[in-house]
Amino acid sequence: MKLTGQIVLPDRVVSGEVVFDETGIQSVTPRPDAGRRFILPGFIDGHVHGGDGADTMDGVAAIHRLSRFHLTHGTTTILPTTITSPWPEVMDALRAVAEARNAPPGNGPVIHGAHLEGPFVSPHKLGAQPPFAIPPTPDRVEEALETGIVRVVTLAPELDHADTAMRRFAQAGVRVSLGHTVAGYEETEQAICRVCAAGGTIGATHLFNAMAPIQSRNPGPVTALMCSDAGYAEMIFDTHHVHPATFRLASRVMGERLLFVTDAMRGAGQAEGPSQLGGQDVVIRDGAVRLPDGTLAGSVLTLDVALRNAVTVGGVSLPAASRLTATSPAAYLGLHDRGRIAPGLRADLVVMDEKFEVAEVFVGGERVT
Repeated sequence: MKLTGQIVLPDRVVSGEVVFDETGIQSVTPRPDAGRRFILPGFIDGHVHGGDGADTMDGVAAIHRLSRFHLTHGTTTILPTTITSPWPEVMDALRAVAEARNAPPGNGPVIHGAHLEGPFVSPHKLGAQPPFAIPPTPDRVEEALETGIVRVVTLAPELDHADTAMRRFAQAGVRVSLGHTVAGYEETEQAICRVCAAGGTIGATHLFNAMAPIQSRNPGPVTALMCSDAGYAEMIFDTHHVHPATFRLASRVMGERLLFVTDAMRGAGQAEGPSQLGGQDVVIRDGAVRLPDGTLAGSVLTLDVALRNAVTVGGVSLPAASRLTATSPAAYLGLHDRGRIAPGLRADLVVMDEKFEVAEVFVGGERVT
């Protein structure tokens, strides 16, 4: 199979042709008359709770449904994400993600694994997480790891048992993402060092959100995370969670260590109005999701919208936006077979029109939408 158009590479856009099949991309060659549509690497969403009325916590069928929804918006690799809930419910959700991964949805994205966001978060920085935060005791960490499905864990480094948990997750190859935390600069810096010393990869859960801000004499966790040469950071760029100027600052400081996620909840793709998140009533209005007290509660973002936002209001180039939705997430998750358009890599591809609307999606060389 072949696609012609403007091929979005990590550092430039070239007019050309991509030849591929189910084994991967065979060739990428220049072609001056290739047309005006854009060909991008498939998007990778490492933090997504739901969509199209479905939530990760609802079980296998719901995981398939939300995955297919995000596929239509260009997501070809997905990590269904838990929310802070009673521990048995969290474990049920992890097992459901494992089952969904082993029996993937027809014409769906690759389910790489689960993001365990909660319950190992600060009860003092829940954001929109329900009040079921608990410490990451060794037995709970081992129970989560035994599912074989956790790829990312959000963890507040100030919790009891956090040091041991961070080392254990890191040694198991799980990305340790610091977030929903009241930790300061020094404590965050120490956590980064511990994870790296254990051979792990450090990240930040929705940078700037559910953590202390940067202040002149109190730099906070954001400064430690942005200044770490080893750390990656998620960002929800729906323009509600982060101002475009704040995005530009983080992008300039972090470069390829910054990556987009949606943090989408079940109301993504549905009409505005009442919805639910973790058993809590929320309202979707003007493109944002909020608790009754006004707290942001996830998003209704999709990664194609995040990419458009990066270009139109964030002021970055299309290759830079593509790095945020594909190349950097792949690097963070250690997925070296995707995230770029190059011979030998997976043929996970998104075709977009001149307005950056999704026209076609290919997963593993097969057209799925």
